Amino acid sequence: MLEFNNYYIQDQKNLTDLFTNIFVIIDDIYNEIIPITVSNRRNIKDSKLSDSEIITISIVGELLTIDSEKAFFSLLKREYKNLFPKIGDRTRFNRTKRNLYWVISKIREHISLFMQSYSNNIRIVDSMPIPVCEFGRAHFSKCFKGEASYGRCPSKKQTYFGFKFHALTTIDGFLSDYIITPANVDDRNAVWDLCDKYKSISIIGDKGYVNKRLTPELKVEKDINLLFLKRGNSKDNYPKDIRQLIFKARRRIETSFSQLAEQLNLNKVKSKSMLGFITRTSIKVLAHNISFLINKLMGNEDSISKIKRLVFG
Repeated sequence: MLEFNNYYIQDQKNLTDLFTNIFVIIDDIYNEIIPITVSNRRNIKDSKLSDSEIITISIVGELLTIDSEKAFFSLLKREYKNLFPKIGDRTRFNRTKRNLYWVISKIREHISLFMQSYSNNIRIVDSMPIPVCEFGRAHFSKCFKGEASYGRCPSKKQTYFGFKFHALTTIDGFLSDYIITPANVDDRNAVWDLCDKYKSISIIGDKGYVNKRLTPELKVEKDINLLFLKRGNSKDNYPKDIRQLIFKARRRIETSFSQLAEQLNLNKVKSKSMLGFITRTSIKVLAHNISFLINKLMGNEDSISKIKRLVFG
């Protein structure tokens, strides 16, 4: 693993510095963990951009909250041609990006492994809807047939067509793990996949994860404690300090999900293929996580989760 503890990140004064910092991290991880069969694949010398440049551009585009890829490409060619003089056309860029899904996932896992080494054994679990089209058009839509499904969003009291994003975060909001399921998958069923690699941790959820079988089974099979706020009049309620911890943790993951939805547009993934969808989602999560990493490397421990401040100052 890269020695991030001794890593140098320059102060960010403008968007060029953000591009540079992200590229340096991505490229160093890429060169360390990606096998030569991928990095030196056939026709790679004909590419106008390196894999690291493509991933960097994609990350910055998500962080800038620009929902339109066409608008972002126009901005790049107009304002940052000096950084990417050979950027080429958007269609080829997107095709290459989709083919880099495995690479993107491995880089995200590498960053996650480093960041989790500083966290405790508490995780927070939640889910959020990702509609793929307007509800009224779902019946006529040809996209994601057989992959997406109808689901219910209790917080908005709405039925939607699409997928569901399930995630675990650390206590400070870093997205350690996530999976994507059809919208009709129960949150409690997704917990097993989310915590597959974990043992002897505590997971804090909301009342949607209450289940008479799930809690004891997690404890017996994986020594995982599933905690959630109980009703105020519950006879076996937690002590006050535990209730306060659970409430504070729930607020933290709500903030992370708000960042994903409002800044990174996670619930507006504009893709027409499943590979495009999961690649774009993976880039958004990587953008969220690399912001935490940069804040940490810059010594911004007190504002490690402040993504907007990092990007916009």
